[in-house]
Amino acid sequence: MRTRYAKWMYDWETRLTTRDTNRIVRPFEWGLDWTEGLSLNGTSPKPGPNVEEYFHRLNDYVVAHSDDFYSYQAPADFRLERRPAMRMGTGANALPEPDQPAMADFLRFTSPVRTPYPQNDLVNARWFPAKKPNGRAMVVLPQWNSDAFGHNALCQIFNWFGVSALRLSKPYHDIRRPAEIERADYAVSANIGRTISAARQAVVDIRCCLDWLERQGYEEFGVLGTSLGSCYAFIASAHDQRLKVNAFNHASTYFADVVWTGQSTRHIREGIENAISLESLRQAWLSISPMAYFDKFARWPKKSLIVYAKYDLTFLPEFSKQTIASFKEWKLDAKVAVLPCGHYTTGETPFKYMDAWHLGRFVATAF
Repeated sequence: MRTRYAKWMYDWETRLTTRDTNRIVRPFEWGLDWTEGLSLNGTSPKPGPNVEEYFHRLNDYVVAHSDDFYSYQAPADFRLERRPAMRMGTGANALPEPDQPAMADFLRFTSPVRTPYPQNDLVNARWFPAKKPNGRAMVVLPQWNSDAFGHNALCQIFNWFGVSALRLSKPYHDIRRPAEIERADYAVSANIGRTISAARQAVVDIRCCLDWLERQGYEEFGVLGTSLGSCYAFIASAHDQRLKVNAFNHASTYFADVVWTGQSTRHIREGIENAISLESLRQAWLSISPMAYFDKFARWPKKSLIVYAKYDLTFLPEFSKQTIASFKEWKLDAKVAVLPCGHYTTGETPFKYMDAWHLGRFVATAF
C-alpha cells in the first residue's frame, strides 16, 4: 500500500513540476560583473585568470566575514503604499487577476543592495497587522516563483494569534520582476554571481523589514520561509539576533545540491552541468548555503520548526534530514514535522491544511 501511495504521490508531484512550459534553459555564466558589488571593505579576493578558483576563494572569504557581507545601511525611505492587490502570477498556467482586487497596504523601501533593475530594488512587503497586536511580528517569504498571493492566508492565520506579518516579495518576484522575464529566473539561475547577489539582497531585505517593524513598536520577531524562502530565512536569522522564532518550511543543506538534484530546477542544471561539477558549484554557492552558517545561527537562543515532505522531488528528503541532524549536532531548539506529500503537493488539498496547522501552531506558541 505504501508503495502504491508513493508512486501516486511521485506521479502527482511530477505533473505539478512539469506543468509550466515557460522555463528557459539559460547558458552558464560566472557573472563576474555581479561580484563587483560584493567587495568587503576592499579586502576580499580579487579576480584572477582562473575564474572558478576566484569564486571558490571569494565564497570562503564571504563565509568567514559574513557579518560584514550581510550588513547594510538601514533605508531612509520606508513608507506604506495603498494599492490594489494583484496576483502577478509567473507560471504558464497562472491564475487570472481578480475582477475586483481588494485594496491593501504594502511596505516599500529601497533595498540597500542594488542591482541593474530599479523595479527589483524597490522592496515590496504586504502588511498584515493584527487587529489586537501583541508586540510580535513575522516576516514571511513564500517559495520561488510564488505569485503575490502566496502565503497571504498564513499571514492571516498569524493575525488570529495577535501576531502581525509582513509578506515579503523576494528579489525578482511579482512586482519586483523585470519586464524582460516571465518567471523569477534571476533569483536562481545559471549565472553564479547574480544568484549570490539575489540571495544577499533577500537576506538584507528581511533585516530591513525588522527595522521598520521596530519603528512601529514591535519587540519580538520571527521569520517563516518556504523552499527558497527557507534558505534566505535561515541565513538572515544566522546574522540577526532579533529573529527568535524560525519556521523553515522545506529545508535543505547546500544551495547547489538542490539546484543539481531538484525536479523543478532541471532547466538550470541543463544550462550548467557541462560547465561545472557539482562539487565546484557547491563551493561557488557556499556563501548562500545554510550549511555554512550553523555556527553563526547557534550564537543566539532561537526556536525553530523544520517541515519537510516525505515524497519531495525538489528538496530531496535526504537533504532535509541532514539539516535536522545539524540542528541536533549544534544542540539547537528545533521541532520537526513531516508531511505525507511532496514539495509542490504541499500547496494542494489536504496537505496545505496540514502544513498550515504545523506552522500556525508553532508560531502561536514559540514566542
